[in-house]
Amino acid sequence: MLVRDAMSTLVLTIGPAHTLRQAARLMSARRIGAAVVHDPDTCGLGILTERDILDAVGAGLNPDAETASTHTTTDVVFASPDWTLEEAAAAMTHGGFRHLIVLDGDGPVGVVSVRDIIRCWAPARRQAAGMAL
Repeated sequence: MLVRDAMSTLVLTIGPAHTLRQAARLMSARRIGAAVVHDPDTCGLGILTERDILDAVGAGLNPDAETASTHTTTDVVFASPDWTLEEAAAAMTHGGFRHLIVLDGDGPVGVVSVRDIIRCWAPARRQAAGMAL
């Protein structure tokens, strides 16, 4: 199975000036765990995750004053829609993160998470186990 089969095509893109509260509201409304942060000044893409927001709030930082740019991961590993789920899972395990931005051409076309991969693998594993009986 490929990343394109598992990824969410609902990509929330925010700017670096969004506050953490604004990002959290947008992520919560869409029920997603990560936002792509596009900085037009650097032409770069980064990722802001629910864990980034949680860490900031847990450290006592003000979510109305803290901006996405301060908490964005910019050293990002990008996935291709043609990667296998095994390749995506290996990249996540190696890098210690739970989300990959999926690029096709010049821009993001999706985000794949550990949860997305598990969602795809679980039925296949159950089916394989049933066939083996």
